[in-house]
Amino acid sequence: MARSSVFWALALLLLSACCWADNRFEDLAEDAAEGLSVSELLERANSNLIRSADDPILTEGDIAVDTEAERNADPCTSWGCTWGKWTDGKVYIPYYITNHFNSREKAIITRGLESFSSFSCIRFRPSSSSDRDWLSIESQNGCYSYVGRRGGKQVVSLARSGCLYHGTVQHELLHALGFNHEQTRSDRDNHIKVLLQNVHSGMEHNFRKIATLNQGTAYDYNSVMQYHRYAFSKNNQPTMVPIPNASVNFGNAKEMSRSDIARLNTLYKC
Repeated sequence: MARSSVFWALALLLLSACCWADNRFEDLAEDAAEGLSVSELLERANSNLIRSADDPILTEGDIAVDTEAERNADPCTSWGCTWGKWTDGKVYIPYYITNHFNSREKAIITRGLESFSSFSCIRFRPSSSSDRDWLSIESQNGCYSYVGRRGGKQVVSLARSGCLYHGTVQHELLHALGFNHEQTRSDRDNHIKVLLQNVHSGMEHNFRKIATLNQGTAYDYNSVMQYHRYAFSKNNQPTMVPIPNASVNFGNAKEMSRSDIARLNTLYKC
């Protein structure tokens, strides 16, 4: 009995040490990423991914599209892609979090989902069997989302390796709600100069302009949807510089800005 007790005590100690080491590794990884902006986290998580035939095409780093043709046009311009409002004035969006995630990771995702209820009429709620359209939050190949409501099951990928941060969750959910990146705004050229000579070959489409609904709001360098100065750079030189003042800081957001919130409320008439 004594030997058995010692064996199980040692086994429990080893298991505890293993779990502590795993958690400590996660803590160190989070600490290392703490100083990065959302756009830097997204680029890091999505860089050097090997895409399979089953993966959606990605444009602008993390926007999923079904066909190559959609690289050149916002899918929302040809049909309504916002989520519907109920009679109580709230916009209820069903979601399902797959079992890819552990409890700690689910808590990060849930916090991101619930944050919208504190500043808008958006209410993410668990999906039911009667829902026709819903977000399926999964750990797939990188961080990505489609823009706006697509109909049926709609994947939002938050890969366990690199995507599980509050700001990145908000960023991908804003895509699902119908928002594009700030640097693709129709009035982008009045605020950002794109230096295509510094962009990786084949990545130029990531800087396309689209007919965005700017809703009377000013260009927001602090938007969680604004990419950083060196996004998609091939030579460590800037791919974007602000104009007329090139020294303006931008692309440093770690969560939604006041302007992001104002646009969301305007779009959904909250």
